[in-house]
Amino acid sequence: MKKLICIFLSAVILFTLVSCGSAEPQSSGEIDIDLSAMSGTMVYSEVYNMMSEPEKYIGKKVRMEGLFSMVEGEGRNYFTCIITDATACCSQGVEFSLKGDYKYPEDYPELGDPITVVGVFETYKEGSNKYCQLKDAEFE
Repeated sequence: MKKLICIFLSAVILFTLVSCGSAEPQSSGEIDIDLSAMSGTMVYSEVYNMMSEPEKYIGKKVRMEGLFSMVEGEGRNYFTCIITDATACCSQGVEFSLKGDYKYPEDYPELGDPITVVGVFETYKEGSNKYCQLKDAEFE
């Protein structure tokens, strides 16, 4: 009986490892990470992971809900989706760049409005700094 249980558990573990698949970017038309379907604590944790280990998320299609924000920079504006944790005491912003030709402010929500954004996670460098963003994003 012990032998049968060991074989069964080994098969389950092997199946689990095989089903994990590749770590390569694999975004298709479907959402890879839907932050809008997670609890506040899970969203905050996942966004923290995205910012601290971005290489694991590159190429993933992400949906997120939050509040619209914009920061004026030198030569361009930075648009972000601000996400708060479950207690609303802490927040993180995820930058996004819209797909298409949009003009600010006429084609964007009001600052602080709730938004849902879908885009492909990527990193880019500006000077010596590395940043994360949702590229080719769209409002839902």
